Amino acid sequence: MHLILASNSPRRRQLLTDLGVPYTVRLQEVDESFPAHLRRADVAEYLAAHKASAYRAGLAPDEVVLTADTIVCLDDDVLNKPANTAEAIQMLTRLQGRAHDVFTGVCLITGDGRQIVFSDQTTVHFRPLSRSEIAHYVHTYQPLDKAGAYGAQDWIGMVAVTRLEGSYYTVMGLPVHRVWDALVQLGFPLAV
Repeated sequence: MHLILASNSPRRRQLLTDLGVPYTVRLQEVDESFPAHLRRADVAEYLAAHKASAYRAGLAPDEVVLTADTIVCLDDDVLNKPANTAEAIQMLTRLQGRAHDVFTGVCLITGDGRQIVFSDQTTVHFRPLSRSEIAHYVHTYQPLDKAGAYGAQDWIGMVAVTRLEGSYYTVMGLPVHRVWDALVQLGFPLAV
């Protein structure tokens, strides 16, 4: 079997590399909108499965495609990637001093028609942040490609995250412990 990572995320690439799972990257544009009635984990799972379905027709029988989508939820509001700097500042202003949930949905589809879809949740606690701290982060680290306008592995994770309930890797964008279990379930040849 051959694993295909359908993601341009450098964090997901590094996590799979660190896990010791060989893969190649295959990219194509997929619409990331979702039905308005979906909430929280359902959004992450829907987006991961939707992305994977775009690859289904082109898979060889021995290929497995892995897609993922990470969302940040403050109460029931989904905070996806900010459209601009002002929206990033607004998101971080809402998150500061509060706990929020991060969901990463994952979908694995095999060339022989099997599919596994799941999500993993981590609660992230932020300390209060000043306007200047938020502005420094947004202008220095340009988090426009990150759900909720932040990356836990960045400066803001070091100074703002006081506690996690769940997997740090879920917040980074790939719950590797669950991905490993899914690969085992699919019979993927792992080197252990």
